[in-house]
Amino acid sequence: MVTARTAAPAGSATEPPGTPKPGLRERKKMQTRQAIRRAAYRLFEQQGYDATPIDQIAEAADVSPSTVFRYFPTKEDIVLTDEYDAVLEEGLRARPANEPMVESMRQVTVEALGRITAAERTELGQRMRLVREVPAIRGRTAENTARDAAMISAVLAERSGRPADDLEVRVVAAAVLAALQEALLRWVEAGPDADLEALVHRTMDVLARGLTL
Repeated sequence: MVTARTAAPAGSATEPPGTPKPGLRERKKMQTRQAIRRAAYRLFEQQGYDATPIDQIAEAADVSPSTVFRYFPTKEDIVLTDEYDAVLEEGLRARPANEPMVESMRQVTVEALGRITAAERTELGQRMRLVREVPAIRGRTAENTARDAAMISAVLAERSGRPADDLEVRVVAAAVLAALQEALLRWVEAGPDADLEALVHRTMDVLARGLTL
């Protein structure tokens, strides 16, 4: 998720205490995915997204091109695919059932930002710049947003007793995701000294007070 996926990826050192550790095979897969992603981000930063072919990414990550494609079917997937979905869903489900979704998203996001490393925060900034600047990536974000909205709708439906496809449920899910994406984009636009957590709080405050100005 390019919007709310600010939680620490599964298996990272920044996971909350008590998180079950993945097995050796899964850890190796995560390490390979991370190596490919980090190599790609380095190259994107140096020479631009469009000028970076998969072959160069594979060489920089010390894997074969076929391995890159096995983990990421397209180059856009290197930017848009991550391990954050399960962490976000678990975080939301752990919040009080009667808590407004805006407040749940605020708490889960801010807590997750407090756990990520400086390198992960830098990677998040690179990701959001690519979303803003590369049309192919920006176009693909709609698929991820729809999936994440469905997950949030499911959590809301459980809390409220409404169907997951209820219009009001879907509007709330779409609103919190769109708001969080705007906070992330504003953070990138504002520069490295911007306070991302403060932007998240400010954004969720707008939703909480009912979209008034």
